[in-house]
Amino acid sequence: MDADPSRQVRVRFVTKLPPPLRAPPAAIAVPADLSRMGLSEIVSSLLAAAEPDHKAQPFDFLVDGELVRLPLQQFLLAKGISAERVLELEYVKAVAPRKQEEPCPHDDWVSAVDGSNPSFILSGCYDGLARLWKDAAVCTQILEGHSDAITSTRFINKGVETEGNLHVVTGSKDRSLRLYKCDTSVSMDYPKRVGAYKILRGHTSSVQSIAVDPSSDMLCSGSWDSTIKLWAIEGSEEDGDAVSLKKRRMNSDSSGPEESQLEGLATSTFLGHTQCVTAVTWPEQQTIYSASWDHSVRQWDVQTVKETWNMFCGKALNCLDCGGEGSSLIAAGGSDPVLRVWDPRKPGTLAPVFQFSSHSSWIAACKWHPSSWFHLVSSSFDGKVMLWDLRTAWPLASVDSHKDKVLCADWWKGNSVISGGADSKLCIASGIEIV
Repeated sequence: MDADPSRQVRVRFVTKLPPPLRAPPAAIAVPADLSRMGLSEIVSSLLAAAEPDHKAQPFDFLVDGELVRLPLQQFLLAKGISAERVLELEYVKAVAPRKQEEPCPHDDWVSAVDGSNPSFILSGCYDGLARLWKDAAVCTQILEGHSDAITSTRFINKGVETEGNLHVVTGSKDRSLRLYKCDTSVSMDYPKRVGAYKILRGHTSSVQSIAVDPSSDMLCSGSWDSTIKLWAIEGSEEDGDAVSLKKRRMNSDSSGPEESQLEGLATSTFLGHTQCVTAVTWPEQQTIYSASWDHSVRQWDVQTVKETWNMFCGKALNCLDCGGEGSSLIAAGGSDPVLRVWDPRKPGTLAPVFQFSSHSSWIAACKWHPSSWFHLVSSSFDGKVMLWDLRTAWPLASVDSHKDKVLCADWWKGNSVISGGADSKLCIASGIEIV
């Protein structure tokens, strides 16, 4: 099969999309050198013939469950598929941002984001402050108290409001974690400054990452001191780990009300890593995963506080997340441009089951889509945010909204990607359609 432009392939377009987006099922002949953009134009013209009001939109195409990212004839050749048979092409809406929202400015590097709440985005900054952004537009609360850069921010209970409050935890280079309750029922024209109601101390170096357990009773933190610590979120006054009770003023002005502030101690410490623990995730009640600059990913049993599995990958790691079918795959990135995905269910092999190599510098963050087995987002020191699908090695989209290193990224509302960077901006790319 050579690159003859007159060569044709017979194809049948099929889809699981609703009726207005269903092309006629008859097989048609198309040029063999068409790429997905040319195929998109053909599908759009078929749809427009049946529905004159149809607006052209980009589609992606799958053959036997794999996304087509080459001209048709090259794809068929690479996969050993005969060009003589009718090729069934399943089309889906292309996964790519359709809009760049106005960025949310910060005073320093934006080092942490959490998009698990559909109404608010939580960001952490090198100025030592965390911020709540309503609808990705207005800063409603500034969470203060840390004396150094914030490295990690998390909504507790996935940002579900309890009694009108959003529950938040932050971690910092000042070696502490702080817990906040933010009243979202109060609307005002300026950001309200909020102090922590509880401080968690125990790490001897910078806190690098935080994860909340699925029941939202506990949280864990990974630190530059090579340890992972477990903390109780509530009830620690009764549990006996509240080591001091202080009076402090909630507002910076001296007339503000005084509130008590608790300090908590860790309930347990996981030992095993030999260098900085850069990332922790808590996908199941009894299981924590961690990644480190010691080149390892480790699995921990929460009850026994013991390591149950580890894997050394030869690279210092900056990030990891669990996802895929049954949250059984581990994605991680670090000190090279490759995002790797492993399957711990496959014993005896350390080879990644997927590798994505389109970044040009270290990978800072990776996150699975909350409701799709196939989709991930990554951010890198190369200034790019990339969207991935396990069904192809090429990125679905590359978002170039930052002018410097992108330090953090997350999904928001299932159809947007949020990211923060060394350009002091929180950026929002929206209109991503993932079925």
